[in-house]
Amino acid sequence: MSGGPKTAIVTGASQGIGAGVVAALLERGYRVVANSRNITTKGPFADSGQLALVDGDIGEASTAARVVETAVGRFGSVDALVNNAGIFSSKAFTDYTAEDFRSLVSTNLEGFLHVTQLAIKRMLAQKTGGSVVTVTASLADNPIAGLPAAVAMITKGGLNAVTRSLALEYAKDGIRVNAVAPGIVDTPLLKGVPQDFLKTLSPMGQVAEVRDVADAVLYLLEAPRVTGEVLHVDGGSHSGKW
Repeated sequence: MSGGPKTAIVTGASQGIGAGVVAALLERGYRVVANSRNITTKGPFADSGQLALVDGDIGEASTAARVVETAVGRFGSVDALVNNAGIFSSKAFTDYTAEDFRSLVSTNLEGFLHVTQLAIKRMLAQKTGGSVVTVTASLADNPIAGLPAAVAMITKGGLNAVTRSLALEYAKDGIRVNAVAPGIVDTPLLKGVPQDFLKTLSPMGQVAEVRDVADAVLYLLEAPRVTGEVLHVDGGSHSGKW
């Protein structure tokens, strides 16, 4: 990377897409602060001077503060943020409970809000620009009748909307804000779900790998003229009926 090593924060980083993004960033020479509820005991990462681990619920403002403080204290800057922390539940609209909704809002929305506010404040103070990438969901743009998730998509669709708004708000400051909207990805969240069924949820008839999403995140983090983009990694399912 030009300009010397950069520091990236990754939330929801202990497994799946988040862990894949952390590994890809370390390969690219980034210094990384990785967060999840119990990442110091459950994370798959080897010890590294380029990696700091922070336990805690990112939906809590105090955790977000510790994450950003760790980035600044350990590595001296916040140059990139990957908002990957998120939960998903599929059920009929009328079966969602108030507790389901509170959990979705806490992790998916508050987990975005607190850390993104702090990261952008730091980027503004540094006056060197920055990049924010949020992992949302292809289902927010193209629902699938056989996979009902309307209430979960209230949060994911909201993240797509705020991505576009922030891209314009901070464009003049050199802070780019984008999103990656995956379809079906082979992660621990889908353990036990038949592969034949999962393949029917994509026009290409394939299940994406974690690296597919990590590559999209890296592209958006480093593409200097791309902002306000929602990049779908879903085998074409966002394009419509198949």
